[in-house]
Amino acid sequence: MGLEIRHDDLSSPEVQAPVAEHLAGMHGNSPPGHVHALAIDSLRAPGLTFWTAWDEGALCGCGALKELDARSGEIKSMRTRTAFLRRGVGQALLDRIVATARERGYARLLLETGTGPAFDAAHALYLRNGFAWCGPFGDYQATDFNVFMARELD
Repeated sequence: MGLEIRHDDLSSPEVQAPVAEHLAGMHGNSPPGHVHALAIDSLRAPGLTFWTAWDEGALCGCGALKELDARSGEIKSMRTRTAFLRRGVGQALLDRIVATARERGYARLLLETGTGPAFDAAHALYLRNGFAWCGPFGDYQATDFNVFMARELD
């Protein structure tokens, strides 16, 4: 698989599909009121960069980086489409996000995600890539249905 990671403006229905899948997955695996995934309009906000992953014309997944302040960013909307699971899509997107965070001079990356078996693969990806469990940040509240991770950047 030769993945191409593209900066994207979310204007095409094809690109909007994995965002809709991501939101549906989050709502399907978290109780009402405990989903912090961003909808398409929010992913177009200033301070947010969105990427898609492609393999030979097939859209494989997406991910985003939200600037929290001049020294930190938050990973948002990481999603690998079902047909491309365990083929390196999440890793490729995470690599792009980390590289961009470093280019911007961020000292750390943060994320909030769900709990339970549906989130185990995401937790494993982040732990393999130097993220560690941390407490809530920003406006997030800790609950039984979410966890927080951080990675210091050199």
